[in-house]
Parts: sequence; C-alpha cells; structure tokens
Amino acid sequence: MPPPHRNRSSFFDVDVMQIVWHGHYVKYLEIARCAFLDEVGYNYTVMLEQGHAWPVVKLDLKYVRPARFGQKIRVEMAVTEYESCLRIDYILRDAESGTKLTQAHTTQVVQRLDNGEMQFQTPENWQKAVRQFKGFTPLANG
Repeated sequence: MPPPHRNRSSFFDVDVMQIVWHGHYVKYLEIARCAFLDEVGYNYTVMLEQGHAWPVVKLDLKYVRPARFGQKIRVEMAVTEYESCLRIDYILRDAESGTKLTQAHTTQVVQRLDNGEMQFQTPENWQKAVRQFKGFTPLANG
C-alpha cells in the first residue's frame, strides 16, 4: 500500500459553514494519487509520453464526517487493481485523531492517445513499476 498522503484544508476549500465543500474531496484524492504515481515513477507525464491517457471512469465517495477549515487530513490509499485498470481505494482521516472523514474509490482505464481506444490491460511497464514499488502490497492480484 502507498504511504499516507497528508494535506490541510485551506480557506478556499471551505464554504460559509467552514466545512470543506464536497467537490474538493475529489481534489484531495487527485493530489494523493499524483503523489503516489510520482513515487512509483510512473506519473501522468510518463503515461502521456508512452501514448496513453488514463481517464477516471468511476468515482465513488461516501462522506462520513465533514472536514473543517485548517484541519489536517491524512489520505490512506490501497491499490486494489492494476492489471486491467487502476483502482485505488481511499480513506480520508483526521491526521491527528484518526477519525474517518470520507471513504472513496476511483477507477481509471488506459486509453490510447492516437486513436482513443480503451485498452483492456494496463501496460506491462506500469505493472512492473507497481510491483517494484517499495510500499506496495497487492490486495487483489498477483
């Protein structure tokens, strides 16, 4: 599993009630996912250089407790599929108390840039990078 990513809710993330607006949780997931991809050594720049887009085709969020202005948030992630798609399960927690704030998952598929075709298997070099990642423990496959 990737190491937790830490974030802090900013003033521009909250609404008039001083709670994080629901749409910003997606941003927190993306920030954590990008940090993970950087650590794996297979980020969006590499994906593009290799001729692939990785669009998010499914996103599911369950809000448990609101995050508030200035709250430190820890994003825990688990890669649960990486051979046919990239599925990451997330739990967002208060970084200090560990209280669960949100749980989520995203699914991304590989799409060729030259013709727009969806691929039903992720590139072998992606799979190798994930398997070699120091913090990775496969949950669903291989």
